[in-house]
Amino acid sequence: MTIDMAQFHQVFFDESFEGLDVMESGLLEMDPGSADSEQINSIFRAAHSIKGGSGTFGFSNIAEFTHVMETLLDETRDGRRQVTAEAVNVLLASVDVLREMLTATSEGAEMNPERVKVQKAELDRLLAGGVVAVEAADPGSEDVSSVTGEQAGWHIVFHPHSHMMRTGNDPLRLLRELESLGELTVKVDIGSLPSMSEFEPEDSYLSWDLHLIGDASQDQINDIFDWVEDDCDLSVTPISQEPGSPVVSENDNKSKLESEAKTASVPIEKSKAATVKKAAPSGGASSIRVDISKIDALINMVGELVITQSMLSMMGEEFEISQIERLREGLVQLERHTREMQESVMQIRMLPISFTFSRFPRLVHDLSAKMGKQIELKMTGENTEVDKTVIEKIGDPLVHLVRNSLDHGIELPEVRAAAGKPETGTVELNASHRGGNIIIEIKDDGKGLDKDVLLKKAIEKGVVPPDAILSDQQIYELIFGAGFSTAETVSDVSGRGVGMDVVRRNINELGGNIEIKSEMGVGSSFTIRLPLTLAILDGQTVSIGSEVYIVPLVSIIESIQIKEDMVNMLAGKGETFKLRDEYLPIVRLHAVLGVEDAKAKKINEGLLVVVEGEGRRCGFFVDDLLGQQQVVIKSLEANYRKINGLSGATILGDGSVALILDIPGLIRMAGQAATAEGSNIRKIA
Repeated sequence: MTIDMAQFHQVFFDESFEGLDVMESGLLEMDPGSADSEQINSIFRAAHSIKGGSGTFGFSNIAEFTHVMETLLDETRDGRRQVTAEAVNVLLASVDVLREMLTATSEGAEMNPERVKVQKAELDRLLAGGVVAVEAADPGSEDVSSVTGEQAGWHIVFHPHSHMMRTGNDPLRLLRELESLGELTVKVDIGSLPSMSEFEPEDSYLSWDLHLIGDASQDQINDIFDWVEDDCDLSVTPISQEPGSPVVSENDNKSKLESEAKTASVPIEKSKAATVKKAAPSGGASSIRVDISKIDALINMVGELVITQSMLSMMGEEFEISQIERLREGLVQLERHTREMQESVMQIRMLPISFTFSRFPRLVHDLSAKMGKQIELKMTGENTEVDKTVIEKIGDPLVHLVRNSLDHGIELPEVRAAAGKPETGTVELNASHRGGNIIIEIKDDGKGLDKDVLLKKAIEKGVVPPDAILSDQQIYELIFGAGFSTAETVSDVSGRGVGMDVVRRNINELGGNIEIKSEMGVGSSFTIRLPLTLAILDGQTVSIGSEVYIVPLVSIIESIQIKEDMVNMLAGKGETFKLRDEYLPIVRLHAVLGVEDAKAKKINEGLLVVVEGEGRRCGFFVDDLLGQQQVVIKSLEANYRKINGLSGATILGDGSVALILDIPGLIRMAGQAATAEGSNIRKIA
């Protein structure tokens, strides 16, 4: 019986990707010419662990590539090689290739061999001192084929000890690794096989006589058997030094005829190897590492919950009215434990946002060199914890915003110097918790957004009419329009107007919003406000007729009651009301959602909930406000189908279902309803 090594693959990949992060951050912090020895050691250890793990699991291509990186780092660690900017860049590019190889292997996909070959050649060039040198032939391993016309190779006799498979090593895997080095002929000796009654499935009985034809070195062969050197008898002899091509071990005292009767040529089972190496992860499963203290807290809460449940069960068996106060206390205790348990469970899904921030030092390093700019990245709040789902989905929007700051915001050194600024620009990434939300800020000290240029471009594209009067915030919001760009030239970094509209859409899908502040010549700031988790929502319950809806608190600005004389009818905008020098449209939700039994028909009979979505504000007209509460989000799309204007549903305390409103979607629906039905709701500008 062999151990299924595939069960450990996911742990290996998780640890390898963590090792790559260590290597990348270490290389980015490395100062050419005066690198810290401990820094180099940490990078070397990460490469060594990846090489050892990949060799153990049979990922030979990864092991071979990492071996070259490890050699280069080892020479640097020993002081035989100086750290140069070129070496750092080559190693960073090699980390990228290694990441792609690990990703492809974990997903069962094929890696581009040409990319690996080109990067390996770069590493070899560095090892050779800057040129790809032709190694002098070693007298002890001369290529006989070039002298005598015979094939060069190795004769290997491999006899595992009976206990070898109990250590987790599979002889078949070792043979597959040998086959990757050249043309392999395999003969197996079955002479030691016992009868079935004495057969032990975990013992090794076979031995192999192998001929490897090719230019593989003895070190490469020894690397394959390195893990089992104490668990087998091994003989490796150059074919050129043998009088012939023997097929039995030189220690075998049996006659040639008897040996041939007990040997059989067997092919290596490639299909099985492919199954082990290329099995894709099941169903896109992912994992997170959880601090043991969080698990302990959850276990303690489960214990408290069980005790409370047991107490209530005993009361239920012989309940008397005199126990009503005790029952009330038990229910309060149950509520408290349930809430604490909910918080403990949510904490398990929380990860530091450094998982997302960690990609930006490399991004700034590469793009600043590419654009000829000097840019310093400052990050604070990396330990701020966010739900794992938010972490996964916020990465791309942040990349777009940081790239825009690097390209459009930060000026060239000579431009900054002429403006009296330091030649080195600064980009800041900040994360913090505020009022039950996570706030992410991207700031730069660049040239800022030019309102005149933005407005001119918007008028040229027909986004706004020529006589439009817009506030500063409304002008800044124009950059989120699809295809909107003020770049004078198109580059591979930006300039096509692709991305900012996607940034806003992705942030809205997470239940958040984004705000812009900018000052010409001083810089710009983008502030993203997101919920801590996508599983639970802080909401305001509102009533419209007999229906109850949930409005996300993050979208609500305020709730007010107005009189009929405060409502104005504007051409093209329908009903509006003035709120602090700004005219906001009124959206009668009962009309948009089709609720026929709404109680409030006149504007003074209900309430206006002022909300914001996709940079636009409006007032939702509802019957009444019921209260604020946390609700567990249930997906409508997964359980029913996608419905415009609704982002999900929840179950209230009385067992009824309440629908969660999609604020941006409802604003769009209000405009569509005005056009299609000619109702009182007019298109919202």
